[in-house]
Amino acid sequence: MNSKLYILILFLLCGSVLHAQKKVKLSGRVIDANNEGIELASIRIEGTTQGTMTDLKGNYEIYVAPADTVVVIYSCLGYRTERKTLLSPKQDMMMNVRLYTVDRTIKEVVVTEHRKQTSTLQRIDSKDLKLMPDATGGSIEAMLTTMAGVNSSNELSSQYSVRGGNFDENIVYVNGIEVYRPLTVRSGQQEGLSFINPDLVGSIGFSSGGYSAEYGDKMSSVLDITYKQPEAFEGAVAASFLGASASVGQSTSKFSQLHGFRFKTNSTLLSSLDTKGEYKPSFFDYQTLIAYKFSPQWKLSFLGNVSNNTYKFTPQERTTKFGTSSNAAQFKVYFDGQEKDKFQSFFGALSLDYFKNKNTAFSLLASAFVTNEIVRYDISGQYWLDELDMSGEVTETEAAGTLGVGTYHEHARNRLNAGVMSIALKGVTRIRQNDIKWGLNYQMEKITDRVREWEMRDSAGYSLPNLEHSLELISNLNSKQDMQTNRISAYVQDTYRLRKDVGLFTFTGGIRASFWDFNKECIVSPRASVGFIPAREERLTLRFATGIYYQAPFYKEFRDTVRDERNNLIVALNRNIKSQRSIHFVLGQDFSFRAVDRPFKFTAELYYKKLDNLIPYEVDNVKIWYSGRNESKGYAAGLDMKLFGQFVPGTDSWLSFSLMKTQEKINGKWVPRPTEQRYSIALFFQDYVPRFPKYKFNLRAIWSDGLPIGAPKLGRQAGYFRTTPYRRVDIGASRLLVGGEDRIMRRGFFRHFKSIWIGLDIFNLLNISNVNSYYWVTDVYSNQYAVPNYLTMRQFNLRLSAEF
Repeated sequence: MNSKLYILILFLLCGSVLHAQKKVKLSGRVIDANNEGIELASIRIEGTTQGTMTDLKGNYEIYVAPADTVVVIYSCLGYRTERKTLLSPKQDMMMNVRLYTVDRTIKEVVVTEHRKQTSTLQRIDSKDLKLMPDATGGSIEAMLTTMAGVNSSNELSSQYSVRGGNFDENIVYVNGIEVYRPLTVRSGQQEGLSFINPDLVGSIGFSSGGYSAEYGDKMSSVLDITYKQPEAFEGAVAASFLGASASVGQSTSKFSQLHGFRFKTNSTLLSSLDTKGEYKPSFFDYQTLIAYKFSPQWKLSFLGNVSNNTYKFTPQERTTKFGTSSNAAQFKVYFDGQEKDKFQSFFGALSLDYFKNKNTAFSLLASAFVTNEIVRYDISGQYWLDELDMSGEVTETEAAGTLGVGTYHEHARNRLNAGVMSIALKGVTRIRQNDIKWGLNYQMEKITDRVREWEMRDSAGYSLPNLEHSLELISNLNSKQDMQTNRISAYVQDTYRLRKDVGLFTFTGGIRASFWDFNKECIVSPRASVGFIPAREERLTLRFATGIYYQAPFYKEFRDTVRDERNNLIVALNRNIKSQRSIHFVLGQDFSFRAVDRPFKFTAELYYKKLDNLIPYEVDNVKIWYSGRNESKGYAAGLDMKLFGQFVPGTDSWLSFSLMKTQEKINGKWVPRPTEQRYSIALFFQDYVPRFPKYKFNLRAIWSDGLPIGAPKLGRQAGYFRTTPYRRVDIGASRLLVGGEDRIMRRGFFRHFKSIWIGLDIFNLLNISNVNSYYWVTDVYSNQYAVPNYLTMRQFNLRLSAEF
């Protein structure tokens, strides 16, 4: 009995001694190849959830429990991960670790932690683009539409809507220079290629609201693209049913060059539309980035782009069935005529960079953008609108009665020439914990607009509108405008980092101002944000951003339409137009965690935007028609959530979910804005076959709410309905033919290649008929019928790509 008591006491004493063992303090500094401290580097203990981060100078401190072996992992995005093994640590110790940047000698980089985001600008990895199934041909915008708060309901278009804003409210930068998009675009088929060449992209920054003052005057979002600098000699080629692309880059100690060619055609996709005919779209562009270093302090670079997009269409017939089982109809048209459009654009930018020292740099930028856009068509159609008898078999529906018979003729001779020239001076300097940025910009715009378009409709022999004493067309528009305007803008901002016992604070404050001589308007935009990483829970990041954002009017926004004495619509420029205004409030958080020994990050952002001086607009496909006057006010509010991580080891995937409500008050009545998608769910998923890692699988899925639609000329305030939800699933399967450790990679011709992939994509896997827009048919009694214009159906795409 006494022996058992002694054993029990001895056991308790041993346990208390072990429990009382003091943890070992591990401290040191994480530096780069230049012996500079790396801030926000991650340090964690393998096999545990214990970790910390370095401060602004790269210093760290962490306590570890005594053990036979302790493995410490040091990592930071853009650097190689280092692992240090400590054998039976028993006393405090100091360990400095050097991290080297990722270079091309590394075969594979496994991300062990996610970069901390203390501002609203998130970084997106472009490597996931290479094998993503995308009907637009592999665009950056297609990846954006899977992000929380970003929506698109047209797979033929690279346009996107952010948190209730329209397509024109998104600002795009390439290498710090704002780029422009075509102005007279009417449909996704005519849109052509996005300006951004994905083969040339080095880094992607995107903010869906609350961005800093260094970015320009738009109300919704900013996309900041930086093209990569080639390493030695490299390139890539790709071909598919959608077109082809090629890029090549070369670099020496002083000179580097990067070239990209793209050709795209939508013929195979357009063959699945309801309107049958001869489609001949042809889109081509060439881009280059050339840089020369005169010395370590001086660098001159040139960014150039030439784009030529043509669209030829000869329609033949169309048959569209729509409605419900109890009220079904069929719209059938026989066409005559054709459409010929051309969109040419030229862009060039020179940048002279001066690096005074490691903390201060200046840039002088000069850029010019020229576009020549021609839209010409004469298309007539004989149509029948019939009521369908759904009492029999679905495949044998017959016309139960005629709702309308008529003729229409559409005519256009439109031409627009626009030129935008700008010169800017920018600077950045770092003073202790302050990063100060400033800039001055002058911009001149010259626009020539010629529009002659009309539409005639005849229903049962009556020209519409059916008036008693006059004969009029149902729509007509003329424009003859020549204008030249000037804009001046400036900004200054400061980012300050402060480390306290409670955690790391990041403050960013700035102000932006601009003047436009067209309406003599001066706008001032203060913006501020704060980020916080608590010391007790460094897996959590909190941020708040607010500011005033103006939509400085471009040509389309102030192009008003008025009626002359003959009731014809003519374009008049509204010199009393004011900038639309949006006040942003964004509250967000990121939480990084590990599950099944893989990194994940959950992001949530709650936002509210107060909108004033709005210019109401209507959307037809991707064409936006503005009223040309500041006639409404409104708001946008919502919640965006995203789960990002390695659902499958070694591959990044994410699931996004958004809730939103955006409305505006027009003529005293609240109505939803044309881009209100009340919910949206998006998934991007990557996988591979465990035993056969050369086989990879990619899935892109979107399910979003339908958009509100109102009858033409009446507006949404007279009544509206919603399109059917947009539902689309694209999948792609790829196989690595040669690459990695294959022996063939060291032999003959194949030794020049890094990898060769072959893939098969299935677009619209579920074969869902998504509605893009509506064609409105009017009978002699002025009753209007909305005939849906459906998007593409299921299609297959074979692709082959190689990197060298």
